[in-house]
Amino acid sequence: MQKHVLIVEDEPAIRDMLAFALRKGDFVPMLASDAREAQMQIAERVPDLILLDWMLPGSSGIELARRWRRDALTRDLPIIMLTARGEENDRVGGLEAGVDDYVVKPFSARELLARIRAVLRRSREDDADGSVQVDALRIDGAAHRVFADLDGTATPVQMGPTEYRLLHFFMTHADRVYTRTQLLDHVWGGSVYVEERTVDVHIRRLRKSLEPYRLDPMIQTVRGAGYRFSAAT
Repeated sequence: MQKHVLIVEDEPAIRDMLAFALRKGDFVPMLASDAREAQMQIAERVPDLILLDWMLPGSSGIELARRWRRDALTRDLPIIMLTARGEENDRVGGLEAGVDDYVVKPFSARELLARIRAVLRRSREDDADGSVQVDALRIDGAAHRVFADLDGTATPVQMGPTEYRLLHFFMTHADRVYTRTQLLDHVWGGSVYVEERTVDVHIRRLRKSLEPYRLDPMIQTVRGAGYRFSAAT
């Protein structure tokens, strides 16, 4: 079945170019020029992935990404940010807003399609993951949700799809130290170019998700080596 990709881009020429590339790549494009049109498209049909321009009229792509990550309907949707802003701080800002990948303009259609397929492939791999529990932290693989089992109550823990993948890997490989490079290979995939600092960004976001339940100490920094997941003490 063909995957639907929502393009949120205010420049008609770029939007049409992206739609053409998607059709050539056997995807079905959905088009929106701003946040309002994007919400209307999602209300009619939830896409499989979103291509989101950084600079949009009214509401920036960063603001829109943050809004979607708070909404139950769009929380787990893969988002790829499209932008001409290539500085490291801008890339980190996009990742902290909850996007899954970041493509700097100008880019080729071939590169973009490769990024889309890689992000979708990682999402499918998430769906196949099983359930796992370590102390009070539990992943329900079938429901694709994380729970904090505290005082006999299972409380949902909200986090983005990348943090979910990272946590699942940690929980299924507990008490072992992994370098940033190893985490990139295992969680993002060796065929996808992502900077090592990306790992630090998502570790911070994962800890922030676990902090309200006092489970963030389970994600441990091993100075000079990398990160380790260990049962709460």
